[in-house]
Amino acid sequence: MNDIKVESPSGKLGVMIVGLGGAVSSTFITGTLASRKGLTQPIGSITQLSTLKIGKGDNKREPMLKDVVPLANLNDLVFGGWDIFEENVYLAAKHAEVLKDKDIDLVKEELEAIKPLKGAFDNKFVTRLHGTWTKDCATKWDMVESIRQDIRDFKSENKLDRVVVLWSASTEIYVPMTETHFSLESLEKAMKENSAEIAPSMCYAYAAIAEGVPFINGAPGLTIDMPAIWELADKNKVAICGKDYKTGQTFMKTVLAPALKTRMLGLNGWFSTNILGNRDGEVLDDPDSFKTKEVSKLSVIDTILQPEKHPELYGNIFHKVRINYYPPRKDNKEGWDNIDIFGWMGYPMQIKVDFLCRDSILAAPLCLDLVLFTDLSQRCGLYGIQDWLSFYFKSPMHKLDEQPEHDIFAQDAKMRNTLRRIIGEPVCDYID
Repeated sequence: MNDIKVESPSGKLGVMIVGLGGAVSSTFITGTLASRKGLTQPIGSITQLSTLKIGKGDNKREPMLKDVVPLANLNDLVFGGWDIFEENVYLAAKHAEVLKDKDIDLVKEELEAIKPLKGAFDNKFVTRLHGTWTKDCATKWDMVESIRQDIRDFKSENKLDRVVVLWSASTEIYVPMTETHFSLESLEKAMKENSAEIAPSMCYAYAAIAEGVPFINGAPGLTIDMPAIWELADKNKVAICGKDYKTGQTFMKTVLAPALKTRMLGLNGWFSTNILGNRDGEVLDDPDSFKTKEVSKLSVIDTILQPEKHPELYGNIFHKVRINYYPPRKDNKEGWDNIDIFGWMGYPMQIKVDFLCRDSILAAPLCLDLVLFTDLSQRCGLYGIQDWLSFYFKSPMHKLDEQPEHDIFAQDAKMRNTLRRIIGEPVCDYID
């Protein structure tokens, strides 16, 4: 018997994106609009292309996931959001140079109609960008109030039933967690006092959750990964998830590290470097913004390998991560890994990985899945941190006294068992 009551996905779902004109956002929107017209395939999207094993014994079957899980229909998605530059999503997609003109032009009129609202911005938190389409707010609390009104207006003007907010903007500088972030009262006080400990991303998050709207953090910042926001999400019964889309190099780490552990092979060192030329690369060229990303990327290996349990194999790992801004490469990132491992009787071996990926092409289907799954969580009454969506993030959110799961195969199993629970099917406790 299913103990989860799921509200119908009928009606329009608003997708409000922070960083509407960025490479990831414009690629996500273009591909989704083209997919729902049957002009392309949503490759990389689990919600659209994957199957789900359900049932046992003679009732065992494997239908398309979207046919058994009550997800919002792509035709019901309405896109909007904020940016610090005024160009519409069509011009933004052309400017990003991720997709070819022939692909962008498939949905040109729809993209031209999607125009950003003025973004809440503070140059101190993203020093390499200089926004020209920004809100004029005296305090961070004023930012919050303005964003809340934007959400209400967008919902009303587009006759929406529900809204999800997705952060796909640039990585802000590293903001450590302090007493300000430990309680809702102290967070609100800091916002009203225009504290330097309050980043614009926190204003978006607070505004969305205060409006009862789920929030997805696709960047590595503190944003919603703090007790104050967890308190607000629990109070308002709102689903939240994050952080930092798991796309290229970290995706590979969450595949390879479990393989090493499964075979009980040792690891001496893992050196990772990236070259990237899009706006994300430019922003991460600032050491303070890179620090935020570095913390996210470095958290993966130790959690998977558990050196405290296997000190002879993983007790002395040297792990280094580098990101280098290289404009000629644009959105086509290259992630290079040198992995020094050892095996029987301590003999050394090496693994070399050179992943020439397209960052936004990998991120776009994650955005689609996260929007649909987070909306599903909200309709199921599953509020607070959605750890079952850890599969999609480099640095999965977790409570302070918990340990995140980084193994992509374990993450996938948890996600699929949560979907089985939602639709009233027994969880999968067998292998076949």
